Amino acid sequence: MNSQESNGNKPPWALSFQKYFLQLLKRASAKLIDRNSRALLRFIVTLGILVTSFSIIFQLLMAYEGQKYSFISGFYWTLSTMSTLGYGDISFVTDLGRLYSILVLLSGIIYMLILLPFTFIELFYEPWMESRAASRVRRTIADEIHDHVILTFYDPVIRALIPKLVQFDYAYILVLPELDDVLRLNDKGINAIHGELNDPDTFIRAGVARAAMVATTRSDIINTSVVFTARGVTDKTLIIATAREETSTDVLKLAGCNRVLDLTHLIAEALARRAIGGDKLTHIVGRIDDLVIAEVDAARTSLVGQGYNEAQRATSVSIVGFWARGNFEIGQQESVVEPNTVLLLAGSTAQLREFDTNFKCSGEAPVTTSVLIIGGGRVGRATAVSLQRRGIDYVIVEQLEKRARGSDKVIHGSASDRGVLQRAGIDHAPTVIITPRDDETNIYLTILCRLLRPDIQIICRSTFEESVASLHRAGCDIVMSYSSMGSNSLFNLLQRSDLLMIAEGLDVFKTPVPKELAGKTIAEANIRQRTKCSIIGIDNHEGTVTNPSPDTVLPLDGDLVMVGTPSGESEFLKLFQSS
Repeated sequence: MNSQESNGNKPPWALSFQKYFLQLLKRASAKLIDRNSRALLRFIVTLGILVTSFSIIFQLLMAYEGQKYSFISGFYWTLSTMSTLGYGDISFVTDLGRLYSILVLLSGIIYMLILLPFTFIELFYEPWMESRAASRVRRTIADEIHDHVILTFYDPVIRALIPKLVQFDYAYILVLPELDDVLRLNDKGINAIHGELNDPDTFIRAGVARAAMVATTRSDIINTSVVFTARGVTDKTLIIATAREETSTDVLKLAGCNRVLDLTHLIAEALARRAIGGDKLTHIVGRIDDLVIAEVDAARTSLVGQGYNEAQRATSVSIVGFWARGNFEIGQQESVVEPNTVLLLAGSTAQLREFDTNFKCSGEAPVTTSVLIIGGGRVGRATAVSLQRRGIDYVIVEQLEKRARGSDKVIHGSASDRGVLQRAGIDHAPTVIITPRDDETNIYLTILCRLLRPDIQIICRSTFEESVASLHRAGCDIVMSYSSMGSNSLFNLLQRSDLLMIAEGLDVFKTPVPKELAGKTIAEANIRQRTKCSIIGIDNHEGTVTNPSPDTVLPLDGDLVMVGTPSGESEFLKLFQSS
Protein backbone atom coordinates (compact mmCIF):
# COMPACT_ATOMS: atom_id res chain seq x y z
CA MET A 1 0.00 0.00 0.00
CA ASN A 2 1.51 3.37 -1.00
CA SER A 3 1.64 6.48 1.18
CA GLN A 4 -1.30 8.15 -0.56
CA GLU A 5 -3.51 5.15 0.13
CA SER A 6 -2.47 5.06 3.79
CA ASN A 7 -3.17 8.77 4.12
CA GLY A 8 -6.56 8.23 2.56
CA ASN A 9 -7.50 5.85 5.39
CA LYS A 10 -6.74 8.39 8.11
CA PRO A 11 -9.50 10.60 9.49
CA PRO A 12 -9.27 14.34 8.67
CA TRP A 13 -8.33 15.31 12.25
CA ALA A 14 -5.43 12.86 12.18
CA LEU A 15 -4.12 14.28 8.92
CA SER A 16 -4.48 17.80 10.28
CA PHE A 17 -2.63 16.88 13.50
CA GLN A 18 0.08 15.07 11.50
CA LYS A 19 0.54 18.06 9.23
CA TYR A 20 0.72 20.44 12.18
CA PHE A 21 3.12 18.16 14.11
CA LEU A 22 5.45 17.98 11.10
CA GLN A 23 5.32 21.76 10.83
CA LEU A 24 6.28 22.03 14.53
CA LEU A 25 9.22 19.67 14.04
CA LYS A 26 10.38 21.62 11.03
CA ARG A 27 10.04 24.87 12.93
CA ALA A 28 11.92 23.47 15.94
CA SER A 29 14.81 22.18 13.85
CA ALA A 30 15.09 25.22 11.59
CA LYS A 31 14.49 28.02 14.13
CA LEU A 32 16.25 27.10 17.36
CA ILE A 33 16.81 30.77 18.10
CA ASP A 34 13.27 31.79 17.30
CA ARG A 35 11.69 34.13 19.86
CA ASN A 36 8.86 31.73 20.72
CA SER A 37 11.25 28.83 21.10
CA ARG A 38 13.51 30.84 23.39
CA ALA A 39 10.53 31.94 25.49
CA LEU A 40 9.30 28.36 25.79
CA LEU A 41 12.77 27.12 26.68
CA ARG A 42 13.15 29.79 29.35
CA PHE A 43 9.78 28.88 30.84
CA ILE A 44 10.60 25.14 30.95
CA VAL A 45 14.05 25.73 32.45
CA THR A 46 12.65 28.13 35.07
CA LEU A 47 9.89 25.69 35.98
CA GLY A 48 12.39 22.82 36.20
CA ILE A 49 14.71 24.81 38.47
CA LEU A 50 11.77 25.83 40.63
CA VAL A 51 10.49 22.23 41.00
CA THR A 52 13.99 20.95 41.73
CA SER A 53 14.62 23.68 44.30
CA PHE A 54 11.30 23.01 46.03
CA SER A 55 12.07 19.28 46.13
CA ILE A 56 15.48 19.89 47.74
CA ILE A 57 13.98 22.24 50.34
CA PHE A 58 11.28 19.60 50.94
CA GLN A 59 13.98 17.06 51.83
CA LEU A 60 15.66 19.51 54.22
CA LEU A 61 12.44 20.42 56.03
CA MET A 62 11.35 16.77 56.29
CA ALA A 63 14.73 15.93 57.80
CA TYR A 64 14.26 18.83 60.24
CA GLU A 65 10.89 17.30 61.31
CA GLY A 66 12.43 13.85 61.62
CA GLN A 67 10.74 12.43 58.52
CA LYS A 68 12.58 10.70 55.70
CA TYR A 69 11.40 10.44 52.09
CA SER A 70 13.11 9.55 48.81
CA PHE A 71 14.05 12.17 46.27
CA ILE A 72 11.29 10.87 43.95
CA SER A 73 8.79 11.36 46.77
CA GLY A 74 10.03 14.96 47.02
CA PHE A 75 9.27 15.56 43.34
CA TYR A 76 5.91 13.81 43.80
CA TRP A 77 4.96 16.09 46.73
CA THR A 78 6.14 19.24 44.92
CA LEU A 79 4.22 18.56 41.72
CA SER A 80 1.02 17.45 43.51
CA THR A 81 1.13 20.59 45.69
CA MET A 82 1.93 22.98 42.83
CA SER A 83 -0.85 21.51 40.69
CA THR A 84 -3.27 21.90 43.69
CA LEU A 85 -4.08 18.18 43.65
CA GLY A 86 -2.89 17.80 47.26
CA TYR A 87 -3.33 14.04 47.89
CA GLY A 88 -2.46 14.50 51.57
CA ASP A 89 -0.47 11.26 51.89
CA ILE A 90 2.70 13.31 52.55
CA SER A 91 2.42 16.35 54.79
CA PHE A 92 4.38 18.54 57.20
CA VAL A 93 3.63 18.56 60.91
CA THR A 94 5.28 21.86 61.90
CA ASP A 95 4.17 25.43 61.21
CA LEU A 96 7.40 26.06 59.25
CA GLY A 97 6.56 23.14 56.95
CA ARG A 98 2.99 24.31 56.53
CA LEU A 99 4.19 27.84 55.63
CA TYR A 100 6.49 26.26 53.08
CA SER A 101 3.53 24.27 51.69
CA ILE A 102 1.59 27.54 51.25
CA LEU A 103 4.56 29.07 49.36
CA VAL A 104 4.79 26.06 47.02
CA LEU A 105 1.02 26.09 46.52
CA LEU A 106 0.95 29.80 45.58
CA SER A 107 3.92 29.34 43.25
CA GLY A 108 2.12 26.44 41.59
CA ILE A 109 -1.05 28.55 41.08
CA ILE A 110 1.00 31.24 39.36
CA TYR A 111 3.16 28.98 37.22
CA MET A 112 0.98 25.95 36.46
CA LEU A 113 -2.53 27.42 36.48
CA ILE A 114 -1.81 30.85 34.98
CA LEU A 115 1.53 31.06 33.17
CA LEU A 116 1.50 27.54 31.69
CA PRO A 117 -1.93 27.82 29.98
CA PHE A 118 -1.11 31.27 28.60
CA THR A 119 2.25 30.04 27.35
CA PHE A 120 0.58 27.09 25.65
CA ILE A 121 -2.04 29.35 24.05
CA GLU A 122 0.51 31.86 22.82
CA LEU A 123 3.14 29.44 21.56
CA PHE A 124 1.00 26.55 20.32
CA TYR A 125 -2.74 27.17 20.15
CA GLU A 126 -2.68 30.63 18.51
CA PRO A 127 -0.12 29.61 15.84
CA TRP A 128 -2.23 26.53 15.15
CA MET A 129 -5.39 28.65 14.78
CA GLU A 130 -3.56 31.13 12.58
CA SER A 131 -2.25 28.26 10.49
CA ARG A 132 -5.77 26.90 10.07
CA ALA A 133 -7.12 30.36 9.20
CA ALA A 134 -4.31 30.99 6.73
CA SER A 135 -4.97 27.66 5.04
CA ARG A 136 -8.51 28.72 4.08
CA VAL A 137 -7.62 32.27 2.96
CA ARG A 138 -7.39 32.89 -0.76
CA ARG A 139 -4.07 34.23 -1.97
CA THR A 140 -4.63 34.18 -5.73
CA ILE A 141 -7.37 34.56 -8.30
CA ALA A 142 -8.37 32.23 -11.11
CA ASP A 143 -6.39 32.49 -14.34
CA GLU A 144 -9.54 32.97 -16.41
CA ILE A 145 -10.44 36.23 -14.62
CA HIS A 146 -9.43 39.27 -16.65
CA ASP A 147 -10.40 42.95 -17.09
CA HIS A 148 -11.02 43.04 -13.35
CA VAL A 149 -10.43 45.82 -10.82
CA ILE A 150 -7.84 45.41 -8.07
CA LEU A 151 -8.58 47.29 -4.83
CA THR A 152 -6.31 47.68 -1.80
CA PHE A 153 -8.51 49.04 0.99
CA TYR A 154 -12.07 48.58 2.27
CA ASP A 155 -12.92 52.17 3.16
CA PRO A 156 -16.18 54.09 2.58
CA VAL A 157 -15.18 54.89 -1.02
CA ILE A 158 -14.57 51.25 -1.92
CA ARG A 159 -17.70 50.15 -0.04
CA ALA A 160 -19.67 52.40 -2.41
CA LEU A 161 -17.66 51.36 -5.49
CA ILE A 162 -18.11 47.59 -5.19
CA PRO A 163 -21.92 47.62 -5.77
CA LYS A 164 -21.36 49.69 -8.94
CA LEU A 165 -18.79 47.19 -10.20
CA VAL A 166 -21.21 44.35 -9.54
CA GLN A 167 -24.03 46.26 -11.22
CA PHE A 168 -21.99 46.73 -14.40
CA ASP A 169 -20.57 43.17 -14.38
CA TYR A 170 -17.02 44.11 -13.48
CA ALA A 171 -15.02 41.48 -11.64
CA TYR A 172 -13.03 42.83 -8.70
CA ILE A 173 -10.61 41.60 -6.08
CA LEU A 174 -9.72 43.25 -2.79
CA VAL A 175 -6.06 42.72 -1.79
CA LEU A 176 -5.44 43.16 1.94
CA PRO A 177 -2.41 42.51 4.15
CA GLU A 178 -4.60 41.99 7.23
CA LEU A 179 -5.53 38.29 7.52
CA ASP A 180 -8.48 38.89 9.87
CA ASP A 181 -9.97 41.47 7.50
CA VAL A 182 -9.78 39.04 4.59
CA LEU A 183 -11.62 36.35 6.56
CA ARG A 184 -14.25 38.82 7.76
CA LEU A 185 -14.91 40.22 4.30
CA ASN A 186 -15.01 36.78 2.70
CA ASP A 187 -17.68 35.81 5.20
CA LYS A 188 -19.67 38.85 4.02
CA GLY A 189 -19.42 37.79 0.39
CA ILE A 190 -16.70 40.33 -0.55
CA ASN A 191 -14.03 38.96 -2.89
CA ALA A 192 -10.77 39.42 -0.99
CA ILE A 193 -7.36 37.77 -1.03
CA HIS A 194 -4.43 38.02 1.37
CA GLY A 195 -1.08 39.50 0.40
CA GLU A 196 1.46 42.16 1.32
CA LEU A 197 0.99 45.34 -0.70
CA ASN A 198 4.73 45.92 -1.14
CA ASP A 199 5.33 42.41 -2.54
CA PRO A 200 5.31 42.12 -6.36
CA ASP A 201 4.24 38.49 -6.06
CA THR A 202 0.97 39.68 -4.45
CA PHE A 203 0.03 41.61 -7.58
CA ILE A 204 1.17 38.79 -9.85
CA ARG A 205 -1.20 36.44 -7.98
CA ALA A 206 -3.92 39.11 -8.27
CA GLY A 207 -3.54 39.11 -12.06
CA VAL A 208 -2.45 42.74 -12.33
CA ALA A 209 -1.12 42.28 -15.88
CA ARG A 210 -4.60 41.33 -17.16
CA ALA A 211 -6.56 43.70 -14.89
CA ALA A 212 -8.51 46.71 -16.15
CA MET A 213 -7.49 48.94 -13.26
CA VAL A 214 -5.72 49.10 -9.90
CA ALA A 215 -7.33 51.54 -7.46
CA THR A 216 -5.66 52.30 -4.14
CA THR A 217 -7.25 54.59 -1.53
CA ARG A 218 -4.91 54.21 1.45
CA SER A 219 -2.56 56.85 2.88
CA ASP A 220 -0.31 58.73 0.47
CA ILE A 221 2.81 56.81 1.54
CA ILE A 222 1.19 53.37 1.25
CA ASN A 223 -0.43 54.37 -2.06
CA THR A 224 2.99 55.31 -3.41
CA SER A 225 4.34 51.90 -2.40
CA VAL A 226 1.37 50.15 -4.02
CA VAL A 227 1.73 52.10 -7.26
CA PHE A 228 5.49 51.55 -7.42
CA THR A 229 5.13 47.82 -6.72
CA ALA A 230 2.30 47.23 -9.20
CA ARG A 231 4.00 49.29 -11.90
CA GLY A 232 7.08 47.14 -11.50
CA VAL A 233 4.98 44.13 -12.54
CA THR A 234 3.16 45.68 -15.51
CA ASP A 235 3.38 48.90 -17.49
CA LYS A 236 -0.01 48.50 -19.21
CA THR A 237 -2.64 48.40 -16.48
CA LEU A 238 -4.36 51.62 -15.47
CA ILE A 239 -3.37 52.60 -11.91
CA ILE A 240 -5.40 55.15 -9.96
CA ALA A 241 -4.56 56.49 -6.50
CA THR A 242 -6.08 59.01 -4.13
CA ALA A 243 -3.95 61.72 -2.54
CA ARG A 244 -4.53 63.78 0.59
CA GLU A 245 -1.61 66.18 0.22
CA GLU A 246 -0.88 68.28 -2.86
CA THR A 247 2.80 67.35 -2.84
CA SER A 248 1.87 63.67 -3.06
CA THR A 249 0.39 64.10 -6.54
CA ASP A 250 3.78 64.50 -8.24
CA VAL A 251 5.29 61.70 -6.14
CA LEU A 252 2.51 59.28 -7.13
CA LYS A 253 2.84 60.18 -10.80
CA LEU A 254 6.61 59.59 -10.68
CA ALA A 255 5.94 56.23 -9.02
CA GLY A 256 3.89 55.22 -12.08
CA CYS A 257 0.34 56.36 -11.32
CA ASN A 258 -1.80 57.17 -14.37
CA ARG A 259 -4.26 59.38 -12.50
CA VAL A 260 -4.26 60.90 -9.02
CA LEU A 261 -7.59 61.84 -7.43
CA ASP A 262 -7.71 64.58 -4.83
CA LEU A 263 -11.10 63.76 -3.30
CA THR A 264 -10.84 66.68 -0.90
CA HIS A 265 -10.89 69.18 -3.75
CA LEU A 266 -13.53 67.22 -5.66
CA ILE A 267 -16.03 67.34 -2.80
CA ALA A 268 -15.09 70.95 -1.98
CA GLU A 269 -15.85 71.97 -5.57
CA ALA A 270 -19.15 70.09 -5.44
CA LEU A 271 -20.15 71.80 -2.18
CA ALA A 272 -19.20 75.26 -3.43
CA ARG A 273 -21.02 74.85 -6.77
CA ARG A 274 -24.34 74.49 -4.98
CA ALA A 275 -24.09 77.62 -2.88
CA ILE A 276 -26.51 80.44 -3.68
CA GLY A 277 -24.73 83.57 -4.87
CA GLY A 278 -22.33 84.79 -7.49
CA ASP A 279 -22.85 86.96 -10.55
CA LYS A 280 -24.08 84.21 -12.89
CA LEU A 281 -27.66 83.03 -12.72
CA THR A 282 -26.86 79.38 -13.49
CA HIS A 283 -23.86 77.52 -12.14
CA ILE A 284 -22.45 74.45 -13.82
CA VAL A 285 -22.29 71.24 -11.77
CA GLY A 286 -20.91 68.89 -14.43
CA ARG A 287 -20.46 67.97 -18.06
CA ILE A 288 -20.89 64.86 -20.16
CA ASP A 289 -19.38 65.42 -23.61
CA ASP A 290 -21.14 68.49 -25.08
CA LEU A 291 -23.98 68.38 -22.56
CA VAL A 292 -23.70 70.78 -19.62
CA ILE A 293 -25.57 70.17 -16.36
CA ALA A 294 -26.37 73.27 -14.29
CA GLU A 295 -28.45 74.39 -11.33
CA VAL A 296 -30.24 77.65 -10.67
CA ASP A 297 -32.09 79.09 -7.70
CA ALA A 298 -35.66 79.35 -8.96
CA ALA A 299 -36.27 82.49 -6.88
CA ARG A 300 -33.68 84.35 -9.00
CA THR A 301 -35.55 83.59 -12.26
CA SER A 302 -38.70 84.94 -13.90
CA LEU A 303 -40.08 81.39 -14.13
CA VAL A 304 -41.53 81.34 -10.60
CA GLY A 305 -45.23 80.49 -10.66
CA GLN A 306 -45.20 78.99 -14.15
CA GLY A 307 -46.21 75.41 -14.83
CA TYR A 308 -43.53 72.94 -15.88
CA ASN A 309 -44.73 72.62 -19.49
CA GLU A 310 -45.05 76.41 -19.84
CA ALA A 311 -41.55 76.98 -18.45
CA GLN A 312 -40.11 74.23 -20.64
CA ARG A 313 -41.63 75.72 -23.82
CA ALA A 314 -40.23 79.14 -22.97
CA THR A 315 -36.58 78.02 -22.84
CA SER A 316 -34.30 76.01 -25.09
CA VAL A 317 -32.62 74.22 -22.18
CA SER A 318 -34.09 71.07 -20.66
CA ILE A 319 -35.59 71.63 -17.20
CA VAL A 320 -34.90 68.19 -15.80
CA GLY A 321 -36.50 68.59 -12.38
CA PHE A 322 -36.63 70.38 -9.06
CA TRP A 323 -34.68 70.21 -5.80
CA ALA A 324 -36.71 71.04 -2.69
CA ARG A 325 -35.40 70.39 0.83
CA GLY A 326 -33.17 67.56 -0.26
CA ASN A 327 -35.79 65.84 -2.43
CA PHE A 328 -35.51 65.72 -6.21
CA GLU A 329 -38.54 65.41 -8.47
CA ILE A 330 -38.41 64.81 -12.21
CA GLY A 331 -40.39 67.52 -14.00
CA GLN A 332 -44.00 66.45 -14.56
CA GLN A 333 -46.91 68.05 -16.43
CA GLU A 334 -48.54 69.15 -13.18
CA SER A 335 -45.31 70.55 -11.64
CA VAL A 336 -45.06 74.27 -10.83
CA VAL A 337 -41.86 76.30 -10.43
CA GLU A 338 -41.80 77.29 -6.75
CA PRO A 339 -39.56 80.05 -5.31
CA ASN A 340 -37.97 77.76 -2.71
CA THR A 341 -36.71 75.19 -5.24
CA VAL A 342 -33.53 74.71 -7.25
CA LEU A 343 -33.94 73.87 -10.94
CA LEU A 344 -31.73 71.25 -12.58
CA LEU A 345 -31.01 72.24 -16.17
CA ALA A 346 -29.33 70.46 -19.09
CA GLY A 347 -28.21 72.02 -22.35
CA SER A 348 -25.31 73.39 -24.33
CA THR A 349 -23.08 76.22 -23.13
CA ALA A 350 -24.80 78.60 -25.55
CA GLN A 351 -28.26 77.57 -24.35
CA LEU A 352 -27.34 78.18 -20.70
CA ARG A 353 -25.87 81.58 -21.59
CA GLU A 354 -29.14 82.42 -23.33
CA PHE A 355 -31.06 81.29 -20.21
CA ASP A 356 -28.96 83.64 -18.04
CA THR A 357 -29.84 86.54 -20.33
CA ASN A 358 -33.55 85.90 -20.77
CA PHE A 359 -34.74 84.62 -17.40
CA LYS A 360 -32.85 86.57 -14.74
CA CYS A 361 -35.20 88.65 -12.60
CA SER A 362 -34.81 92.27 -13.64
CA GLY A 363 -35.17 93.59 -10.10
CA GLU A 364 -32.92 91.05 -8.44
CA ALA A 365 -30.42 92.50 -6.03
CA PRO A 366 -26.99 90.86 -5.94
CA VAL A 367 -26.19 88.66 -2.96
CA THR A 368 -23.79 90.65 -0.77
CA THR A 369 -23.76 88.58 2.42
CA SER A 370 -21.20 85.86 3.03
CA VAL A 371 -21.70 82.13 2.77
CA LEU A 372 -21.08 80.48 6.14
CA ILE A 373 -18.65 77.53 6.16
CA ILE A 374 -18.61 75.37 9.28
CA GLY A 375 -15.25 73.64 9.68
CA GLY A 376 -11.83 74.99 8.74
CA GLY A 377 -10.24 71.65 7.90
CA ARG A 378 -8.98 70.58 4.49
CA VAL A 379 -12.47 70.35 2.96
CA GLY A 380 -13.61 73.62 4.53
CA ARG A 381 -10.56 75.54 3.31
CA ALA A 382 -10.81 74.04 -0.18
CA THR A 383 -14.51 74.98 -0.28
CA ALA A 384 -13.58 78.57 0.60
CA VAL A 385 -11.11 78.69 -2.31
CA SER A 386 -13.80 77.38 -4.68
CA LEU A 387 -16.29 79.99 -3.50
CA GLN A 388 -13.70 82.70 -3.95
CA ARG A 389 -13.21 81.65 -7.58
CA ARG A 390 -16.96 82.09 -8.10
CA GLY A 391 -16.80 85.58 -6.60
CA ILE A 392 -18.74 84.60 -3.47
CA ASP A 393 -17.63 85.93 -0.10
CA TYR A 394 -17.41 83.53 2.85
CA VAL A 395 -16.84 83.24 6.60
CA ILE A 396 -15.40 80.11 8.24
CA VAL A 397 -16.28 78.95 11.76
CA GLU A 398 -13.43 76.90 13.20
CA GLN A 399 -13.01 75.49 16.71
CA LEU A 400 -9.22 74.95 16.60
CA GLU A 401 -7.43 78.19 17.39
CA LYS A 402 -4.34 77.39 15.29
CA ARG A 403 -6.51 77.20 12.15
CA ALA A 404 -8.21 80.50 12.96
CA ARG A 405 -5.06 82.59 13.29
CA GLY A 406 -4.03 85.15 10.70
CA SER A 407 -7.31 85.42 8.78
CA ASP A 408 -10.14 87.93 9.12
CA LYS A 409 -12.48 85.46 7.41
CA VAL A 410 -12.24 82.87 10.18
CA ILE A 411 -14.30 83.05 13.38
CA HIS A 412 -12.79 81.09 16.24
CA GLY A 413 -15.30 79.12 18.29
CA SER A 414 -17.57 76.09 18.39
CA ALA A 415 -20.27 75.87 15.72
CA SER A 416 -22.57 74.33 18.32
CA ASP A 417 -22.59 77.71 20.11
CA ARG A 418 -25.50 79.85 18.92
CA GLY A 419 -23.59 83.03 19.74
CA VAL A 420 -20.64 82.01 17.56
CA LEU A 421 -22.93 81.26 14.60
CA GLN A 422 -24.69 84.61 14.99
CA ARG A 423 -21.34 86.39 15.20
CA ALA A 424 -20.38 84.62 11.96
CA GLY A 425 -23.51 85.99 10.26
CA ILE A 426 -25.95 83.08 10.12
CA ASP A 427 -28.88 85.48 10.51
CA HIS A 428 -28.17 86.95 7.05
CA ALA A 429 -26.15 84.25 5.22
CA PRO A 430 -27.85 82.79 2.12
CA THR A 431 -26.14 79.41 2.58
CA VAL A 432 -24.36 77.39 5.25
CA ILE A 433 -21.94 74.66 4.16
CA ILE A 434 -21.19 72.02 6.82
CA THR A 435 -17.85 70.29 6.20
CA PRO A 436 -16.70 68.24 9.26
CA ARG A 437 -15.86 64.58 8.72
CA ASP A 438 -18.05 63.21 11.51
CA ASP A 439 -21.60 62.54 10.22
CA GLU A 440 -23.17 62.61 13.69
CA THR A 441 -21.73 66.07 14.30
CA ASN A 442 -23.07 67.20 10.92
CA ILE A 443 -26.58 65.96 11.76
CA TYR A 444 -26.52 67.99 14.98
CA LEU A 445 -25.24 71.12 13.21
CA THR A 446 -27.87 70.75 10.46
CA ILE A 447 -30.68 70.67 13.01
CA LEU A 448 -29.20 73.67 14.85
CA CYS A 449 -28.83 75.75 11.67
CA ARG A 450 -32.35 74.86 10.56
CA LEU A 451 -33.62 75.91 13.99
CA LEU A 452 -31.85 79.29 13.81
CA ARG A 453 -32.71 79.94 10.14
CA PRO A 454 -35.64 77.92 8.71
CA ASP A 455 -35.19 79.55 5.27
CA ILE A 456 -31.41 79.14 4.87
CA GLN A 457 -29.90 76.81 2.26
CA ILE A 458 -28.00 74.01 4.04
CA ILE A 459 -25.38 72.04 2.11
CA CYS A 460 -23.63 69.24 3.93
CA ARG A 461 -20.80 66.80 3.50
CA SER A 462 -21.39 63.15 4.36
CA THR A 463 -18.64 60.58 4.87
CA PHE A 464 -20.85 57.48 4.79
CA GLU A 465 -23.73 56.76 2.42
CA GLU A 466 -25.79 55.48 5.36
CA SER A 467 -25.92 58.98 6.84
CA VAL A 468 -27.42 60.69 3.79
CA ALA A 469 -31.07 59.96 4.63
CA SER A 470 -30.53 61.12 8.22
CA LEU A 471 -28.99 64.40 7.06
CA HIS A 472 -31.91 65.08 4.74
CA ARG A 473 -34.32 64.26 7.55
CA ALA A 474 -32.44 66.69 9.81
CA GLY A 475 -33.17 69.49 7.33
CA CYS A 476 -30.26 69.48 4.89
CA ASP A 477 -31.10 70.68 1.36
CA ILE A 478 -28.20 69.06 -0.49
CA VAL A 479 -25.88 66.30 0.72
CA MET A 480 -22.63 65.45 -1.05
CA SER A 481 -21.32 62.06 -0.04
CA TYR A 482 -17.54 61.66 0.11
CA SER A 483 -17.85 57.93 -0.50
CA SER A 484 -20.21 58.27 -3.49
CA MET A 485 -18.16 61.01 -5.11
CA GLY A 486 -14.98 58.97 -4.73
CA SER A 487 -16.57 55.78 -6.06
CA ASN A 488 -18.10 57.62 -9.03
CA SER A 489 -14.76 59.22 -9.85
CA LEU A 490 -13.02 55.85 -9.80
CA PHE A 491 -15.81 54.22 -11.78
CA ASN A 492 -15.67 56.94 -14.46
CA LEU A 493 -12.02 56.12 -15.10
CA LEU A 494 -12.97 52.58 -16.10
CA GLN A 495 -14.59 54.17 -19.18
CA ARG A 496 -17.44 51.68 -19.09
CA SER A 497 -19.96 54.54 -18.94
CA ASP A 498 -19.91 58.23 -18.18
CA LEU A 499 -21.30 58.82 -14.72
CA LEU A 500 -21.78 62.17 -13.03
CA MET A 501 -23.08 62.54 -9.49
CA ILE A 502 -25.26 65.66 -9.26
CA ALA A 503 -25.95 65.08 -5.58
CA GLU A 504 -26.34 62.10 -3.31
CA GLY A 505 -29.10 59.98 -4.83
CA LEU A 506 -29.07 61.59 -8.30
CA ASP A 507 -26.75 60.62 -11.15
CA VAL A 508 -26.34 61.58 -14.79
CA PHE A 509 -25.16 58.60 -16.82
CA LYS A 510 -24.55 57.68 -20.43
CA THR A 511 -25.52 54.38 -22.02
CA PRO A 512 -25.93 53.02 -25.59
CA VAL A 513 -29.44 53.12 -27.04
CA PRO A 514 -30.98 49.67 -26.39
CA LYS A 515 -31.69 47.79 -29.61
CA GLU A 516 -35.33 47.30 -28.72
CA LEU A 517 -35.78 51.08 -28.39
CA ALA A 518 -33.94 52.07 -31.58
CA GLY A 519 -36.33 53.64 -34.09
CA LYS A 520 -38.91 54.53 -31.45
CA THR A 521 -39.65 58.05 -30.30
CA ILE A 522 -38.93 59.12 -26.72
CA ALA A 523 -42.67 59.17 -26.05
CA GLU A 524 -43.05 55.62 -27.39
CA ALA A 525 -40.09 54.36 -25.36
CA ASN A 526 -41.82 55.63 -22.19
CA ILE A 527 -38.56 55.38 -20.23
CA ARG A 528 -39.50 57.94 -17.60
CA GLN A 529 -42.58 56.04 -16.46
CA ARG A 530 -40.88 52.64 -16.66
CA THR A 531 -37.63 53.46 -14.86
CA LYS A 532 -37.97 56.94 -13.24
CA CYS A 533 -35.04 58.04 -15.43
CA SER A 534 -35.28 60.95 -17.88
CA ILE A 535 -33.50 61.40 -21.23
CA ILE A 536 -31.74 64.77 -21.28
CA GLY A 537 -29.57 64.28 -24.36
CA ILE A 538 -28.82 61.99 -27.29
CA ASP A 539 -25.29 61.48 -28.61
CA ASN A 540 -24.69 60.44 -32.21
CA HIS A 541 -21.97 60.87 -34.80
CA GLU A 542 -23.17 64.44 -35.50
CA GLY A 543 -22.91 65.59 -31.88
CA THR A 544 -25.16 65.88 -28.84
CA VAL A 545 -28.85 66.69 -29.17
CA THR A 546 -29.86 68.67 -26.08
CA ASN A 547 -33.40 68.99 -24.78
CA PRO A 548 -34.81 66.35 -27.15
CA SER A 549 -38.55 66.58 -27.73
CA PRO A 550 -40.93 63.64 -27.06
CA ASP A 551 -41.17 62.92 -30.81
CA THR A 552 -37.37 62.61 -31.22
CA VAL A 553 -36.47 59.21 -32.73
CA LEU A 554 -33.84 57.19 -30.87
CA PRO A 555 -30.94 56.25 -33.18
CA LEU A 556 -29.53 52.72 -33.34
CA ASP A 557 -25.88 53.77 -33.09
CA GLY A 558 -26.34 56.55 -30.55
CA ASP A 559 -25.98 57.00 -26.80
CA LEU A 560 -28.55 58.20 -24.31
CA VAL A 561 -27.61 60.76 -21.67
CA MET A 562 -29.97 60.18 -18.76
CA VAL A 563 -30.62 61.46 -15.27
CA GLY A 564 -32.08 59.41 -12.44
CA THR A 565 -31.60 57.86 -9.05
CA PRO A 566 -29.29 54.85 -8.61
CA SER A 567 -32.36 52.63 -8.22
CA GLY A 568 -33.79 54.04 -11.46
CA GLU A 569 -30.48 53.43 -13.21
CA SER A 570 -30.48 49.84 -11.97
CA GLU A 571 -34.05 49.39 -13.21
CA PHE A 572 -33.08 50.73 -16.64
CA LEU A 573 -30.12 48.37 -16.88
CA LYS A 574 -32.26 45.45 -15.74
CA LEU A 575 -34.82 46.15 -18.46
CA PHE A 576 -32.56 47.02 -21.36
CA GLN A 577 -28.94 46.00 -20.75
CA SER A 578 -29.42 42.52 -22.15
CA SER A 579 -30.94 43.82 -25.39
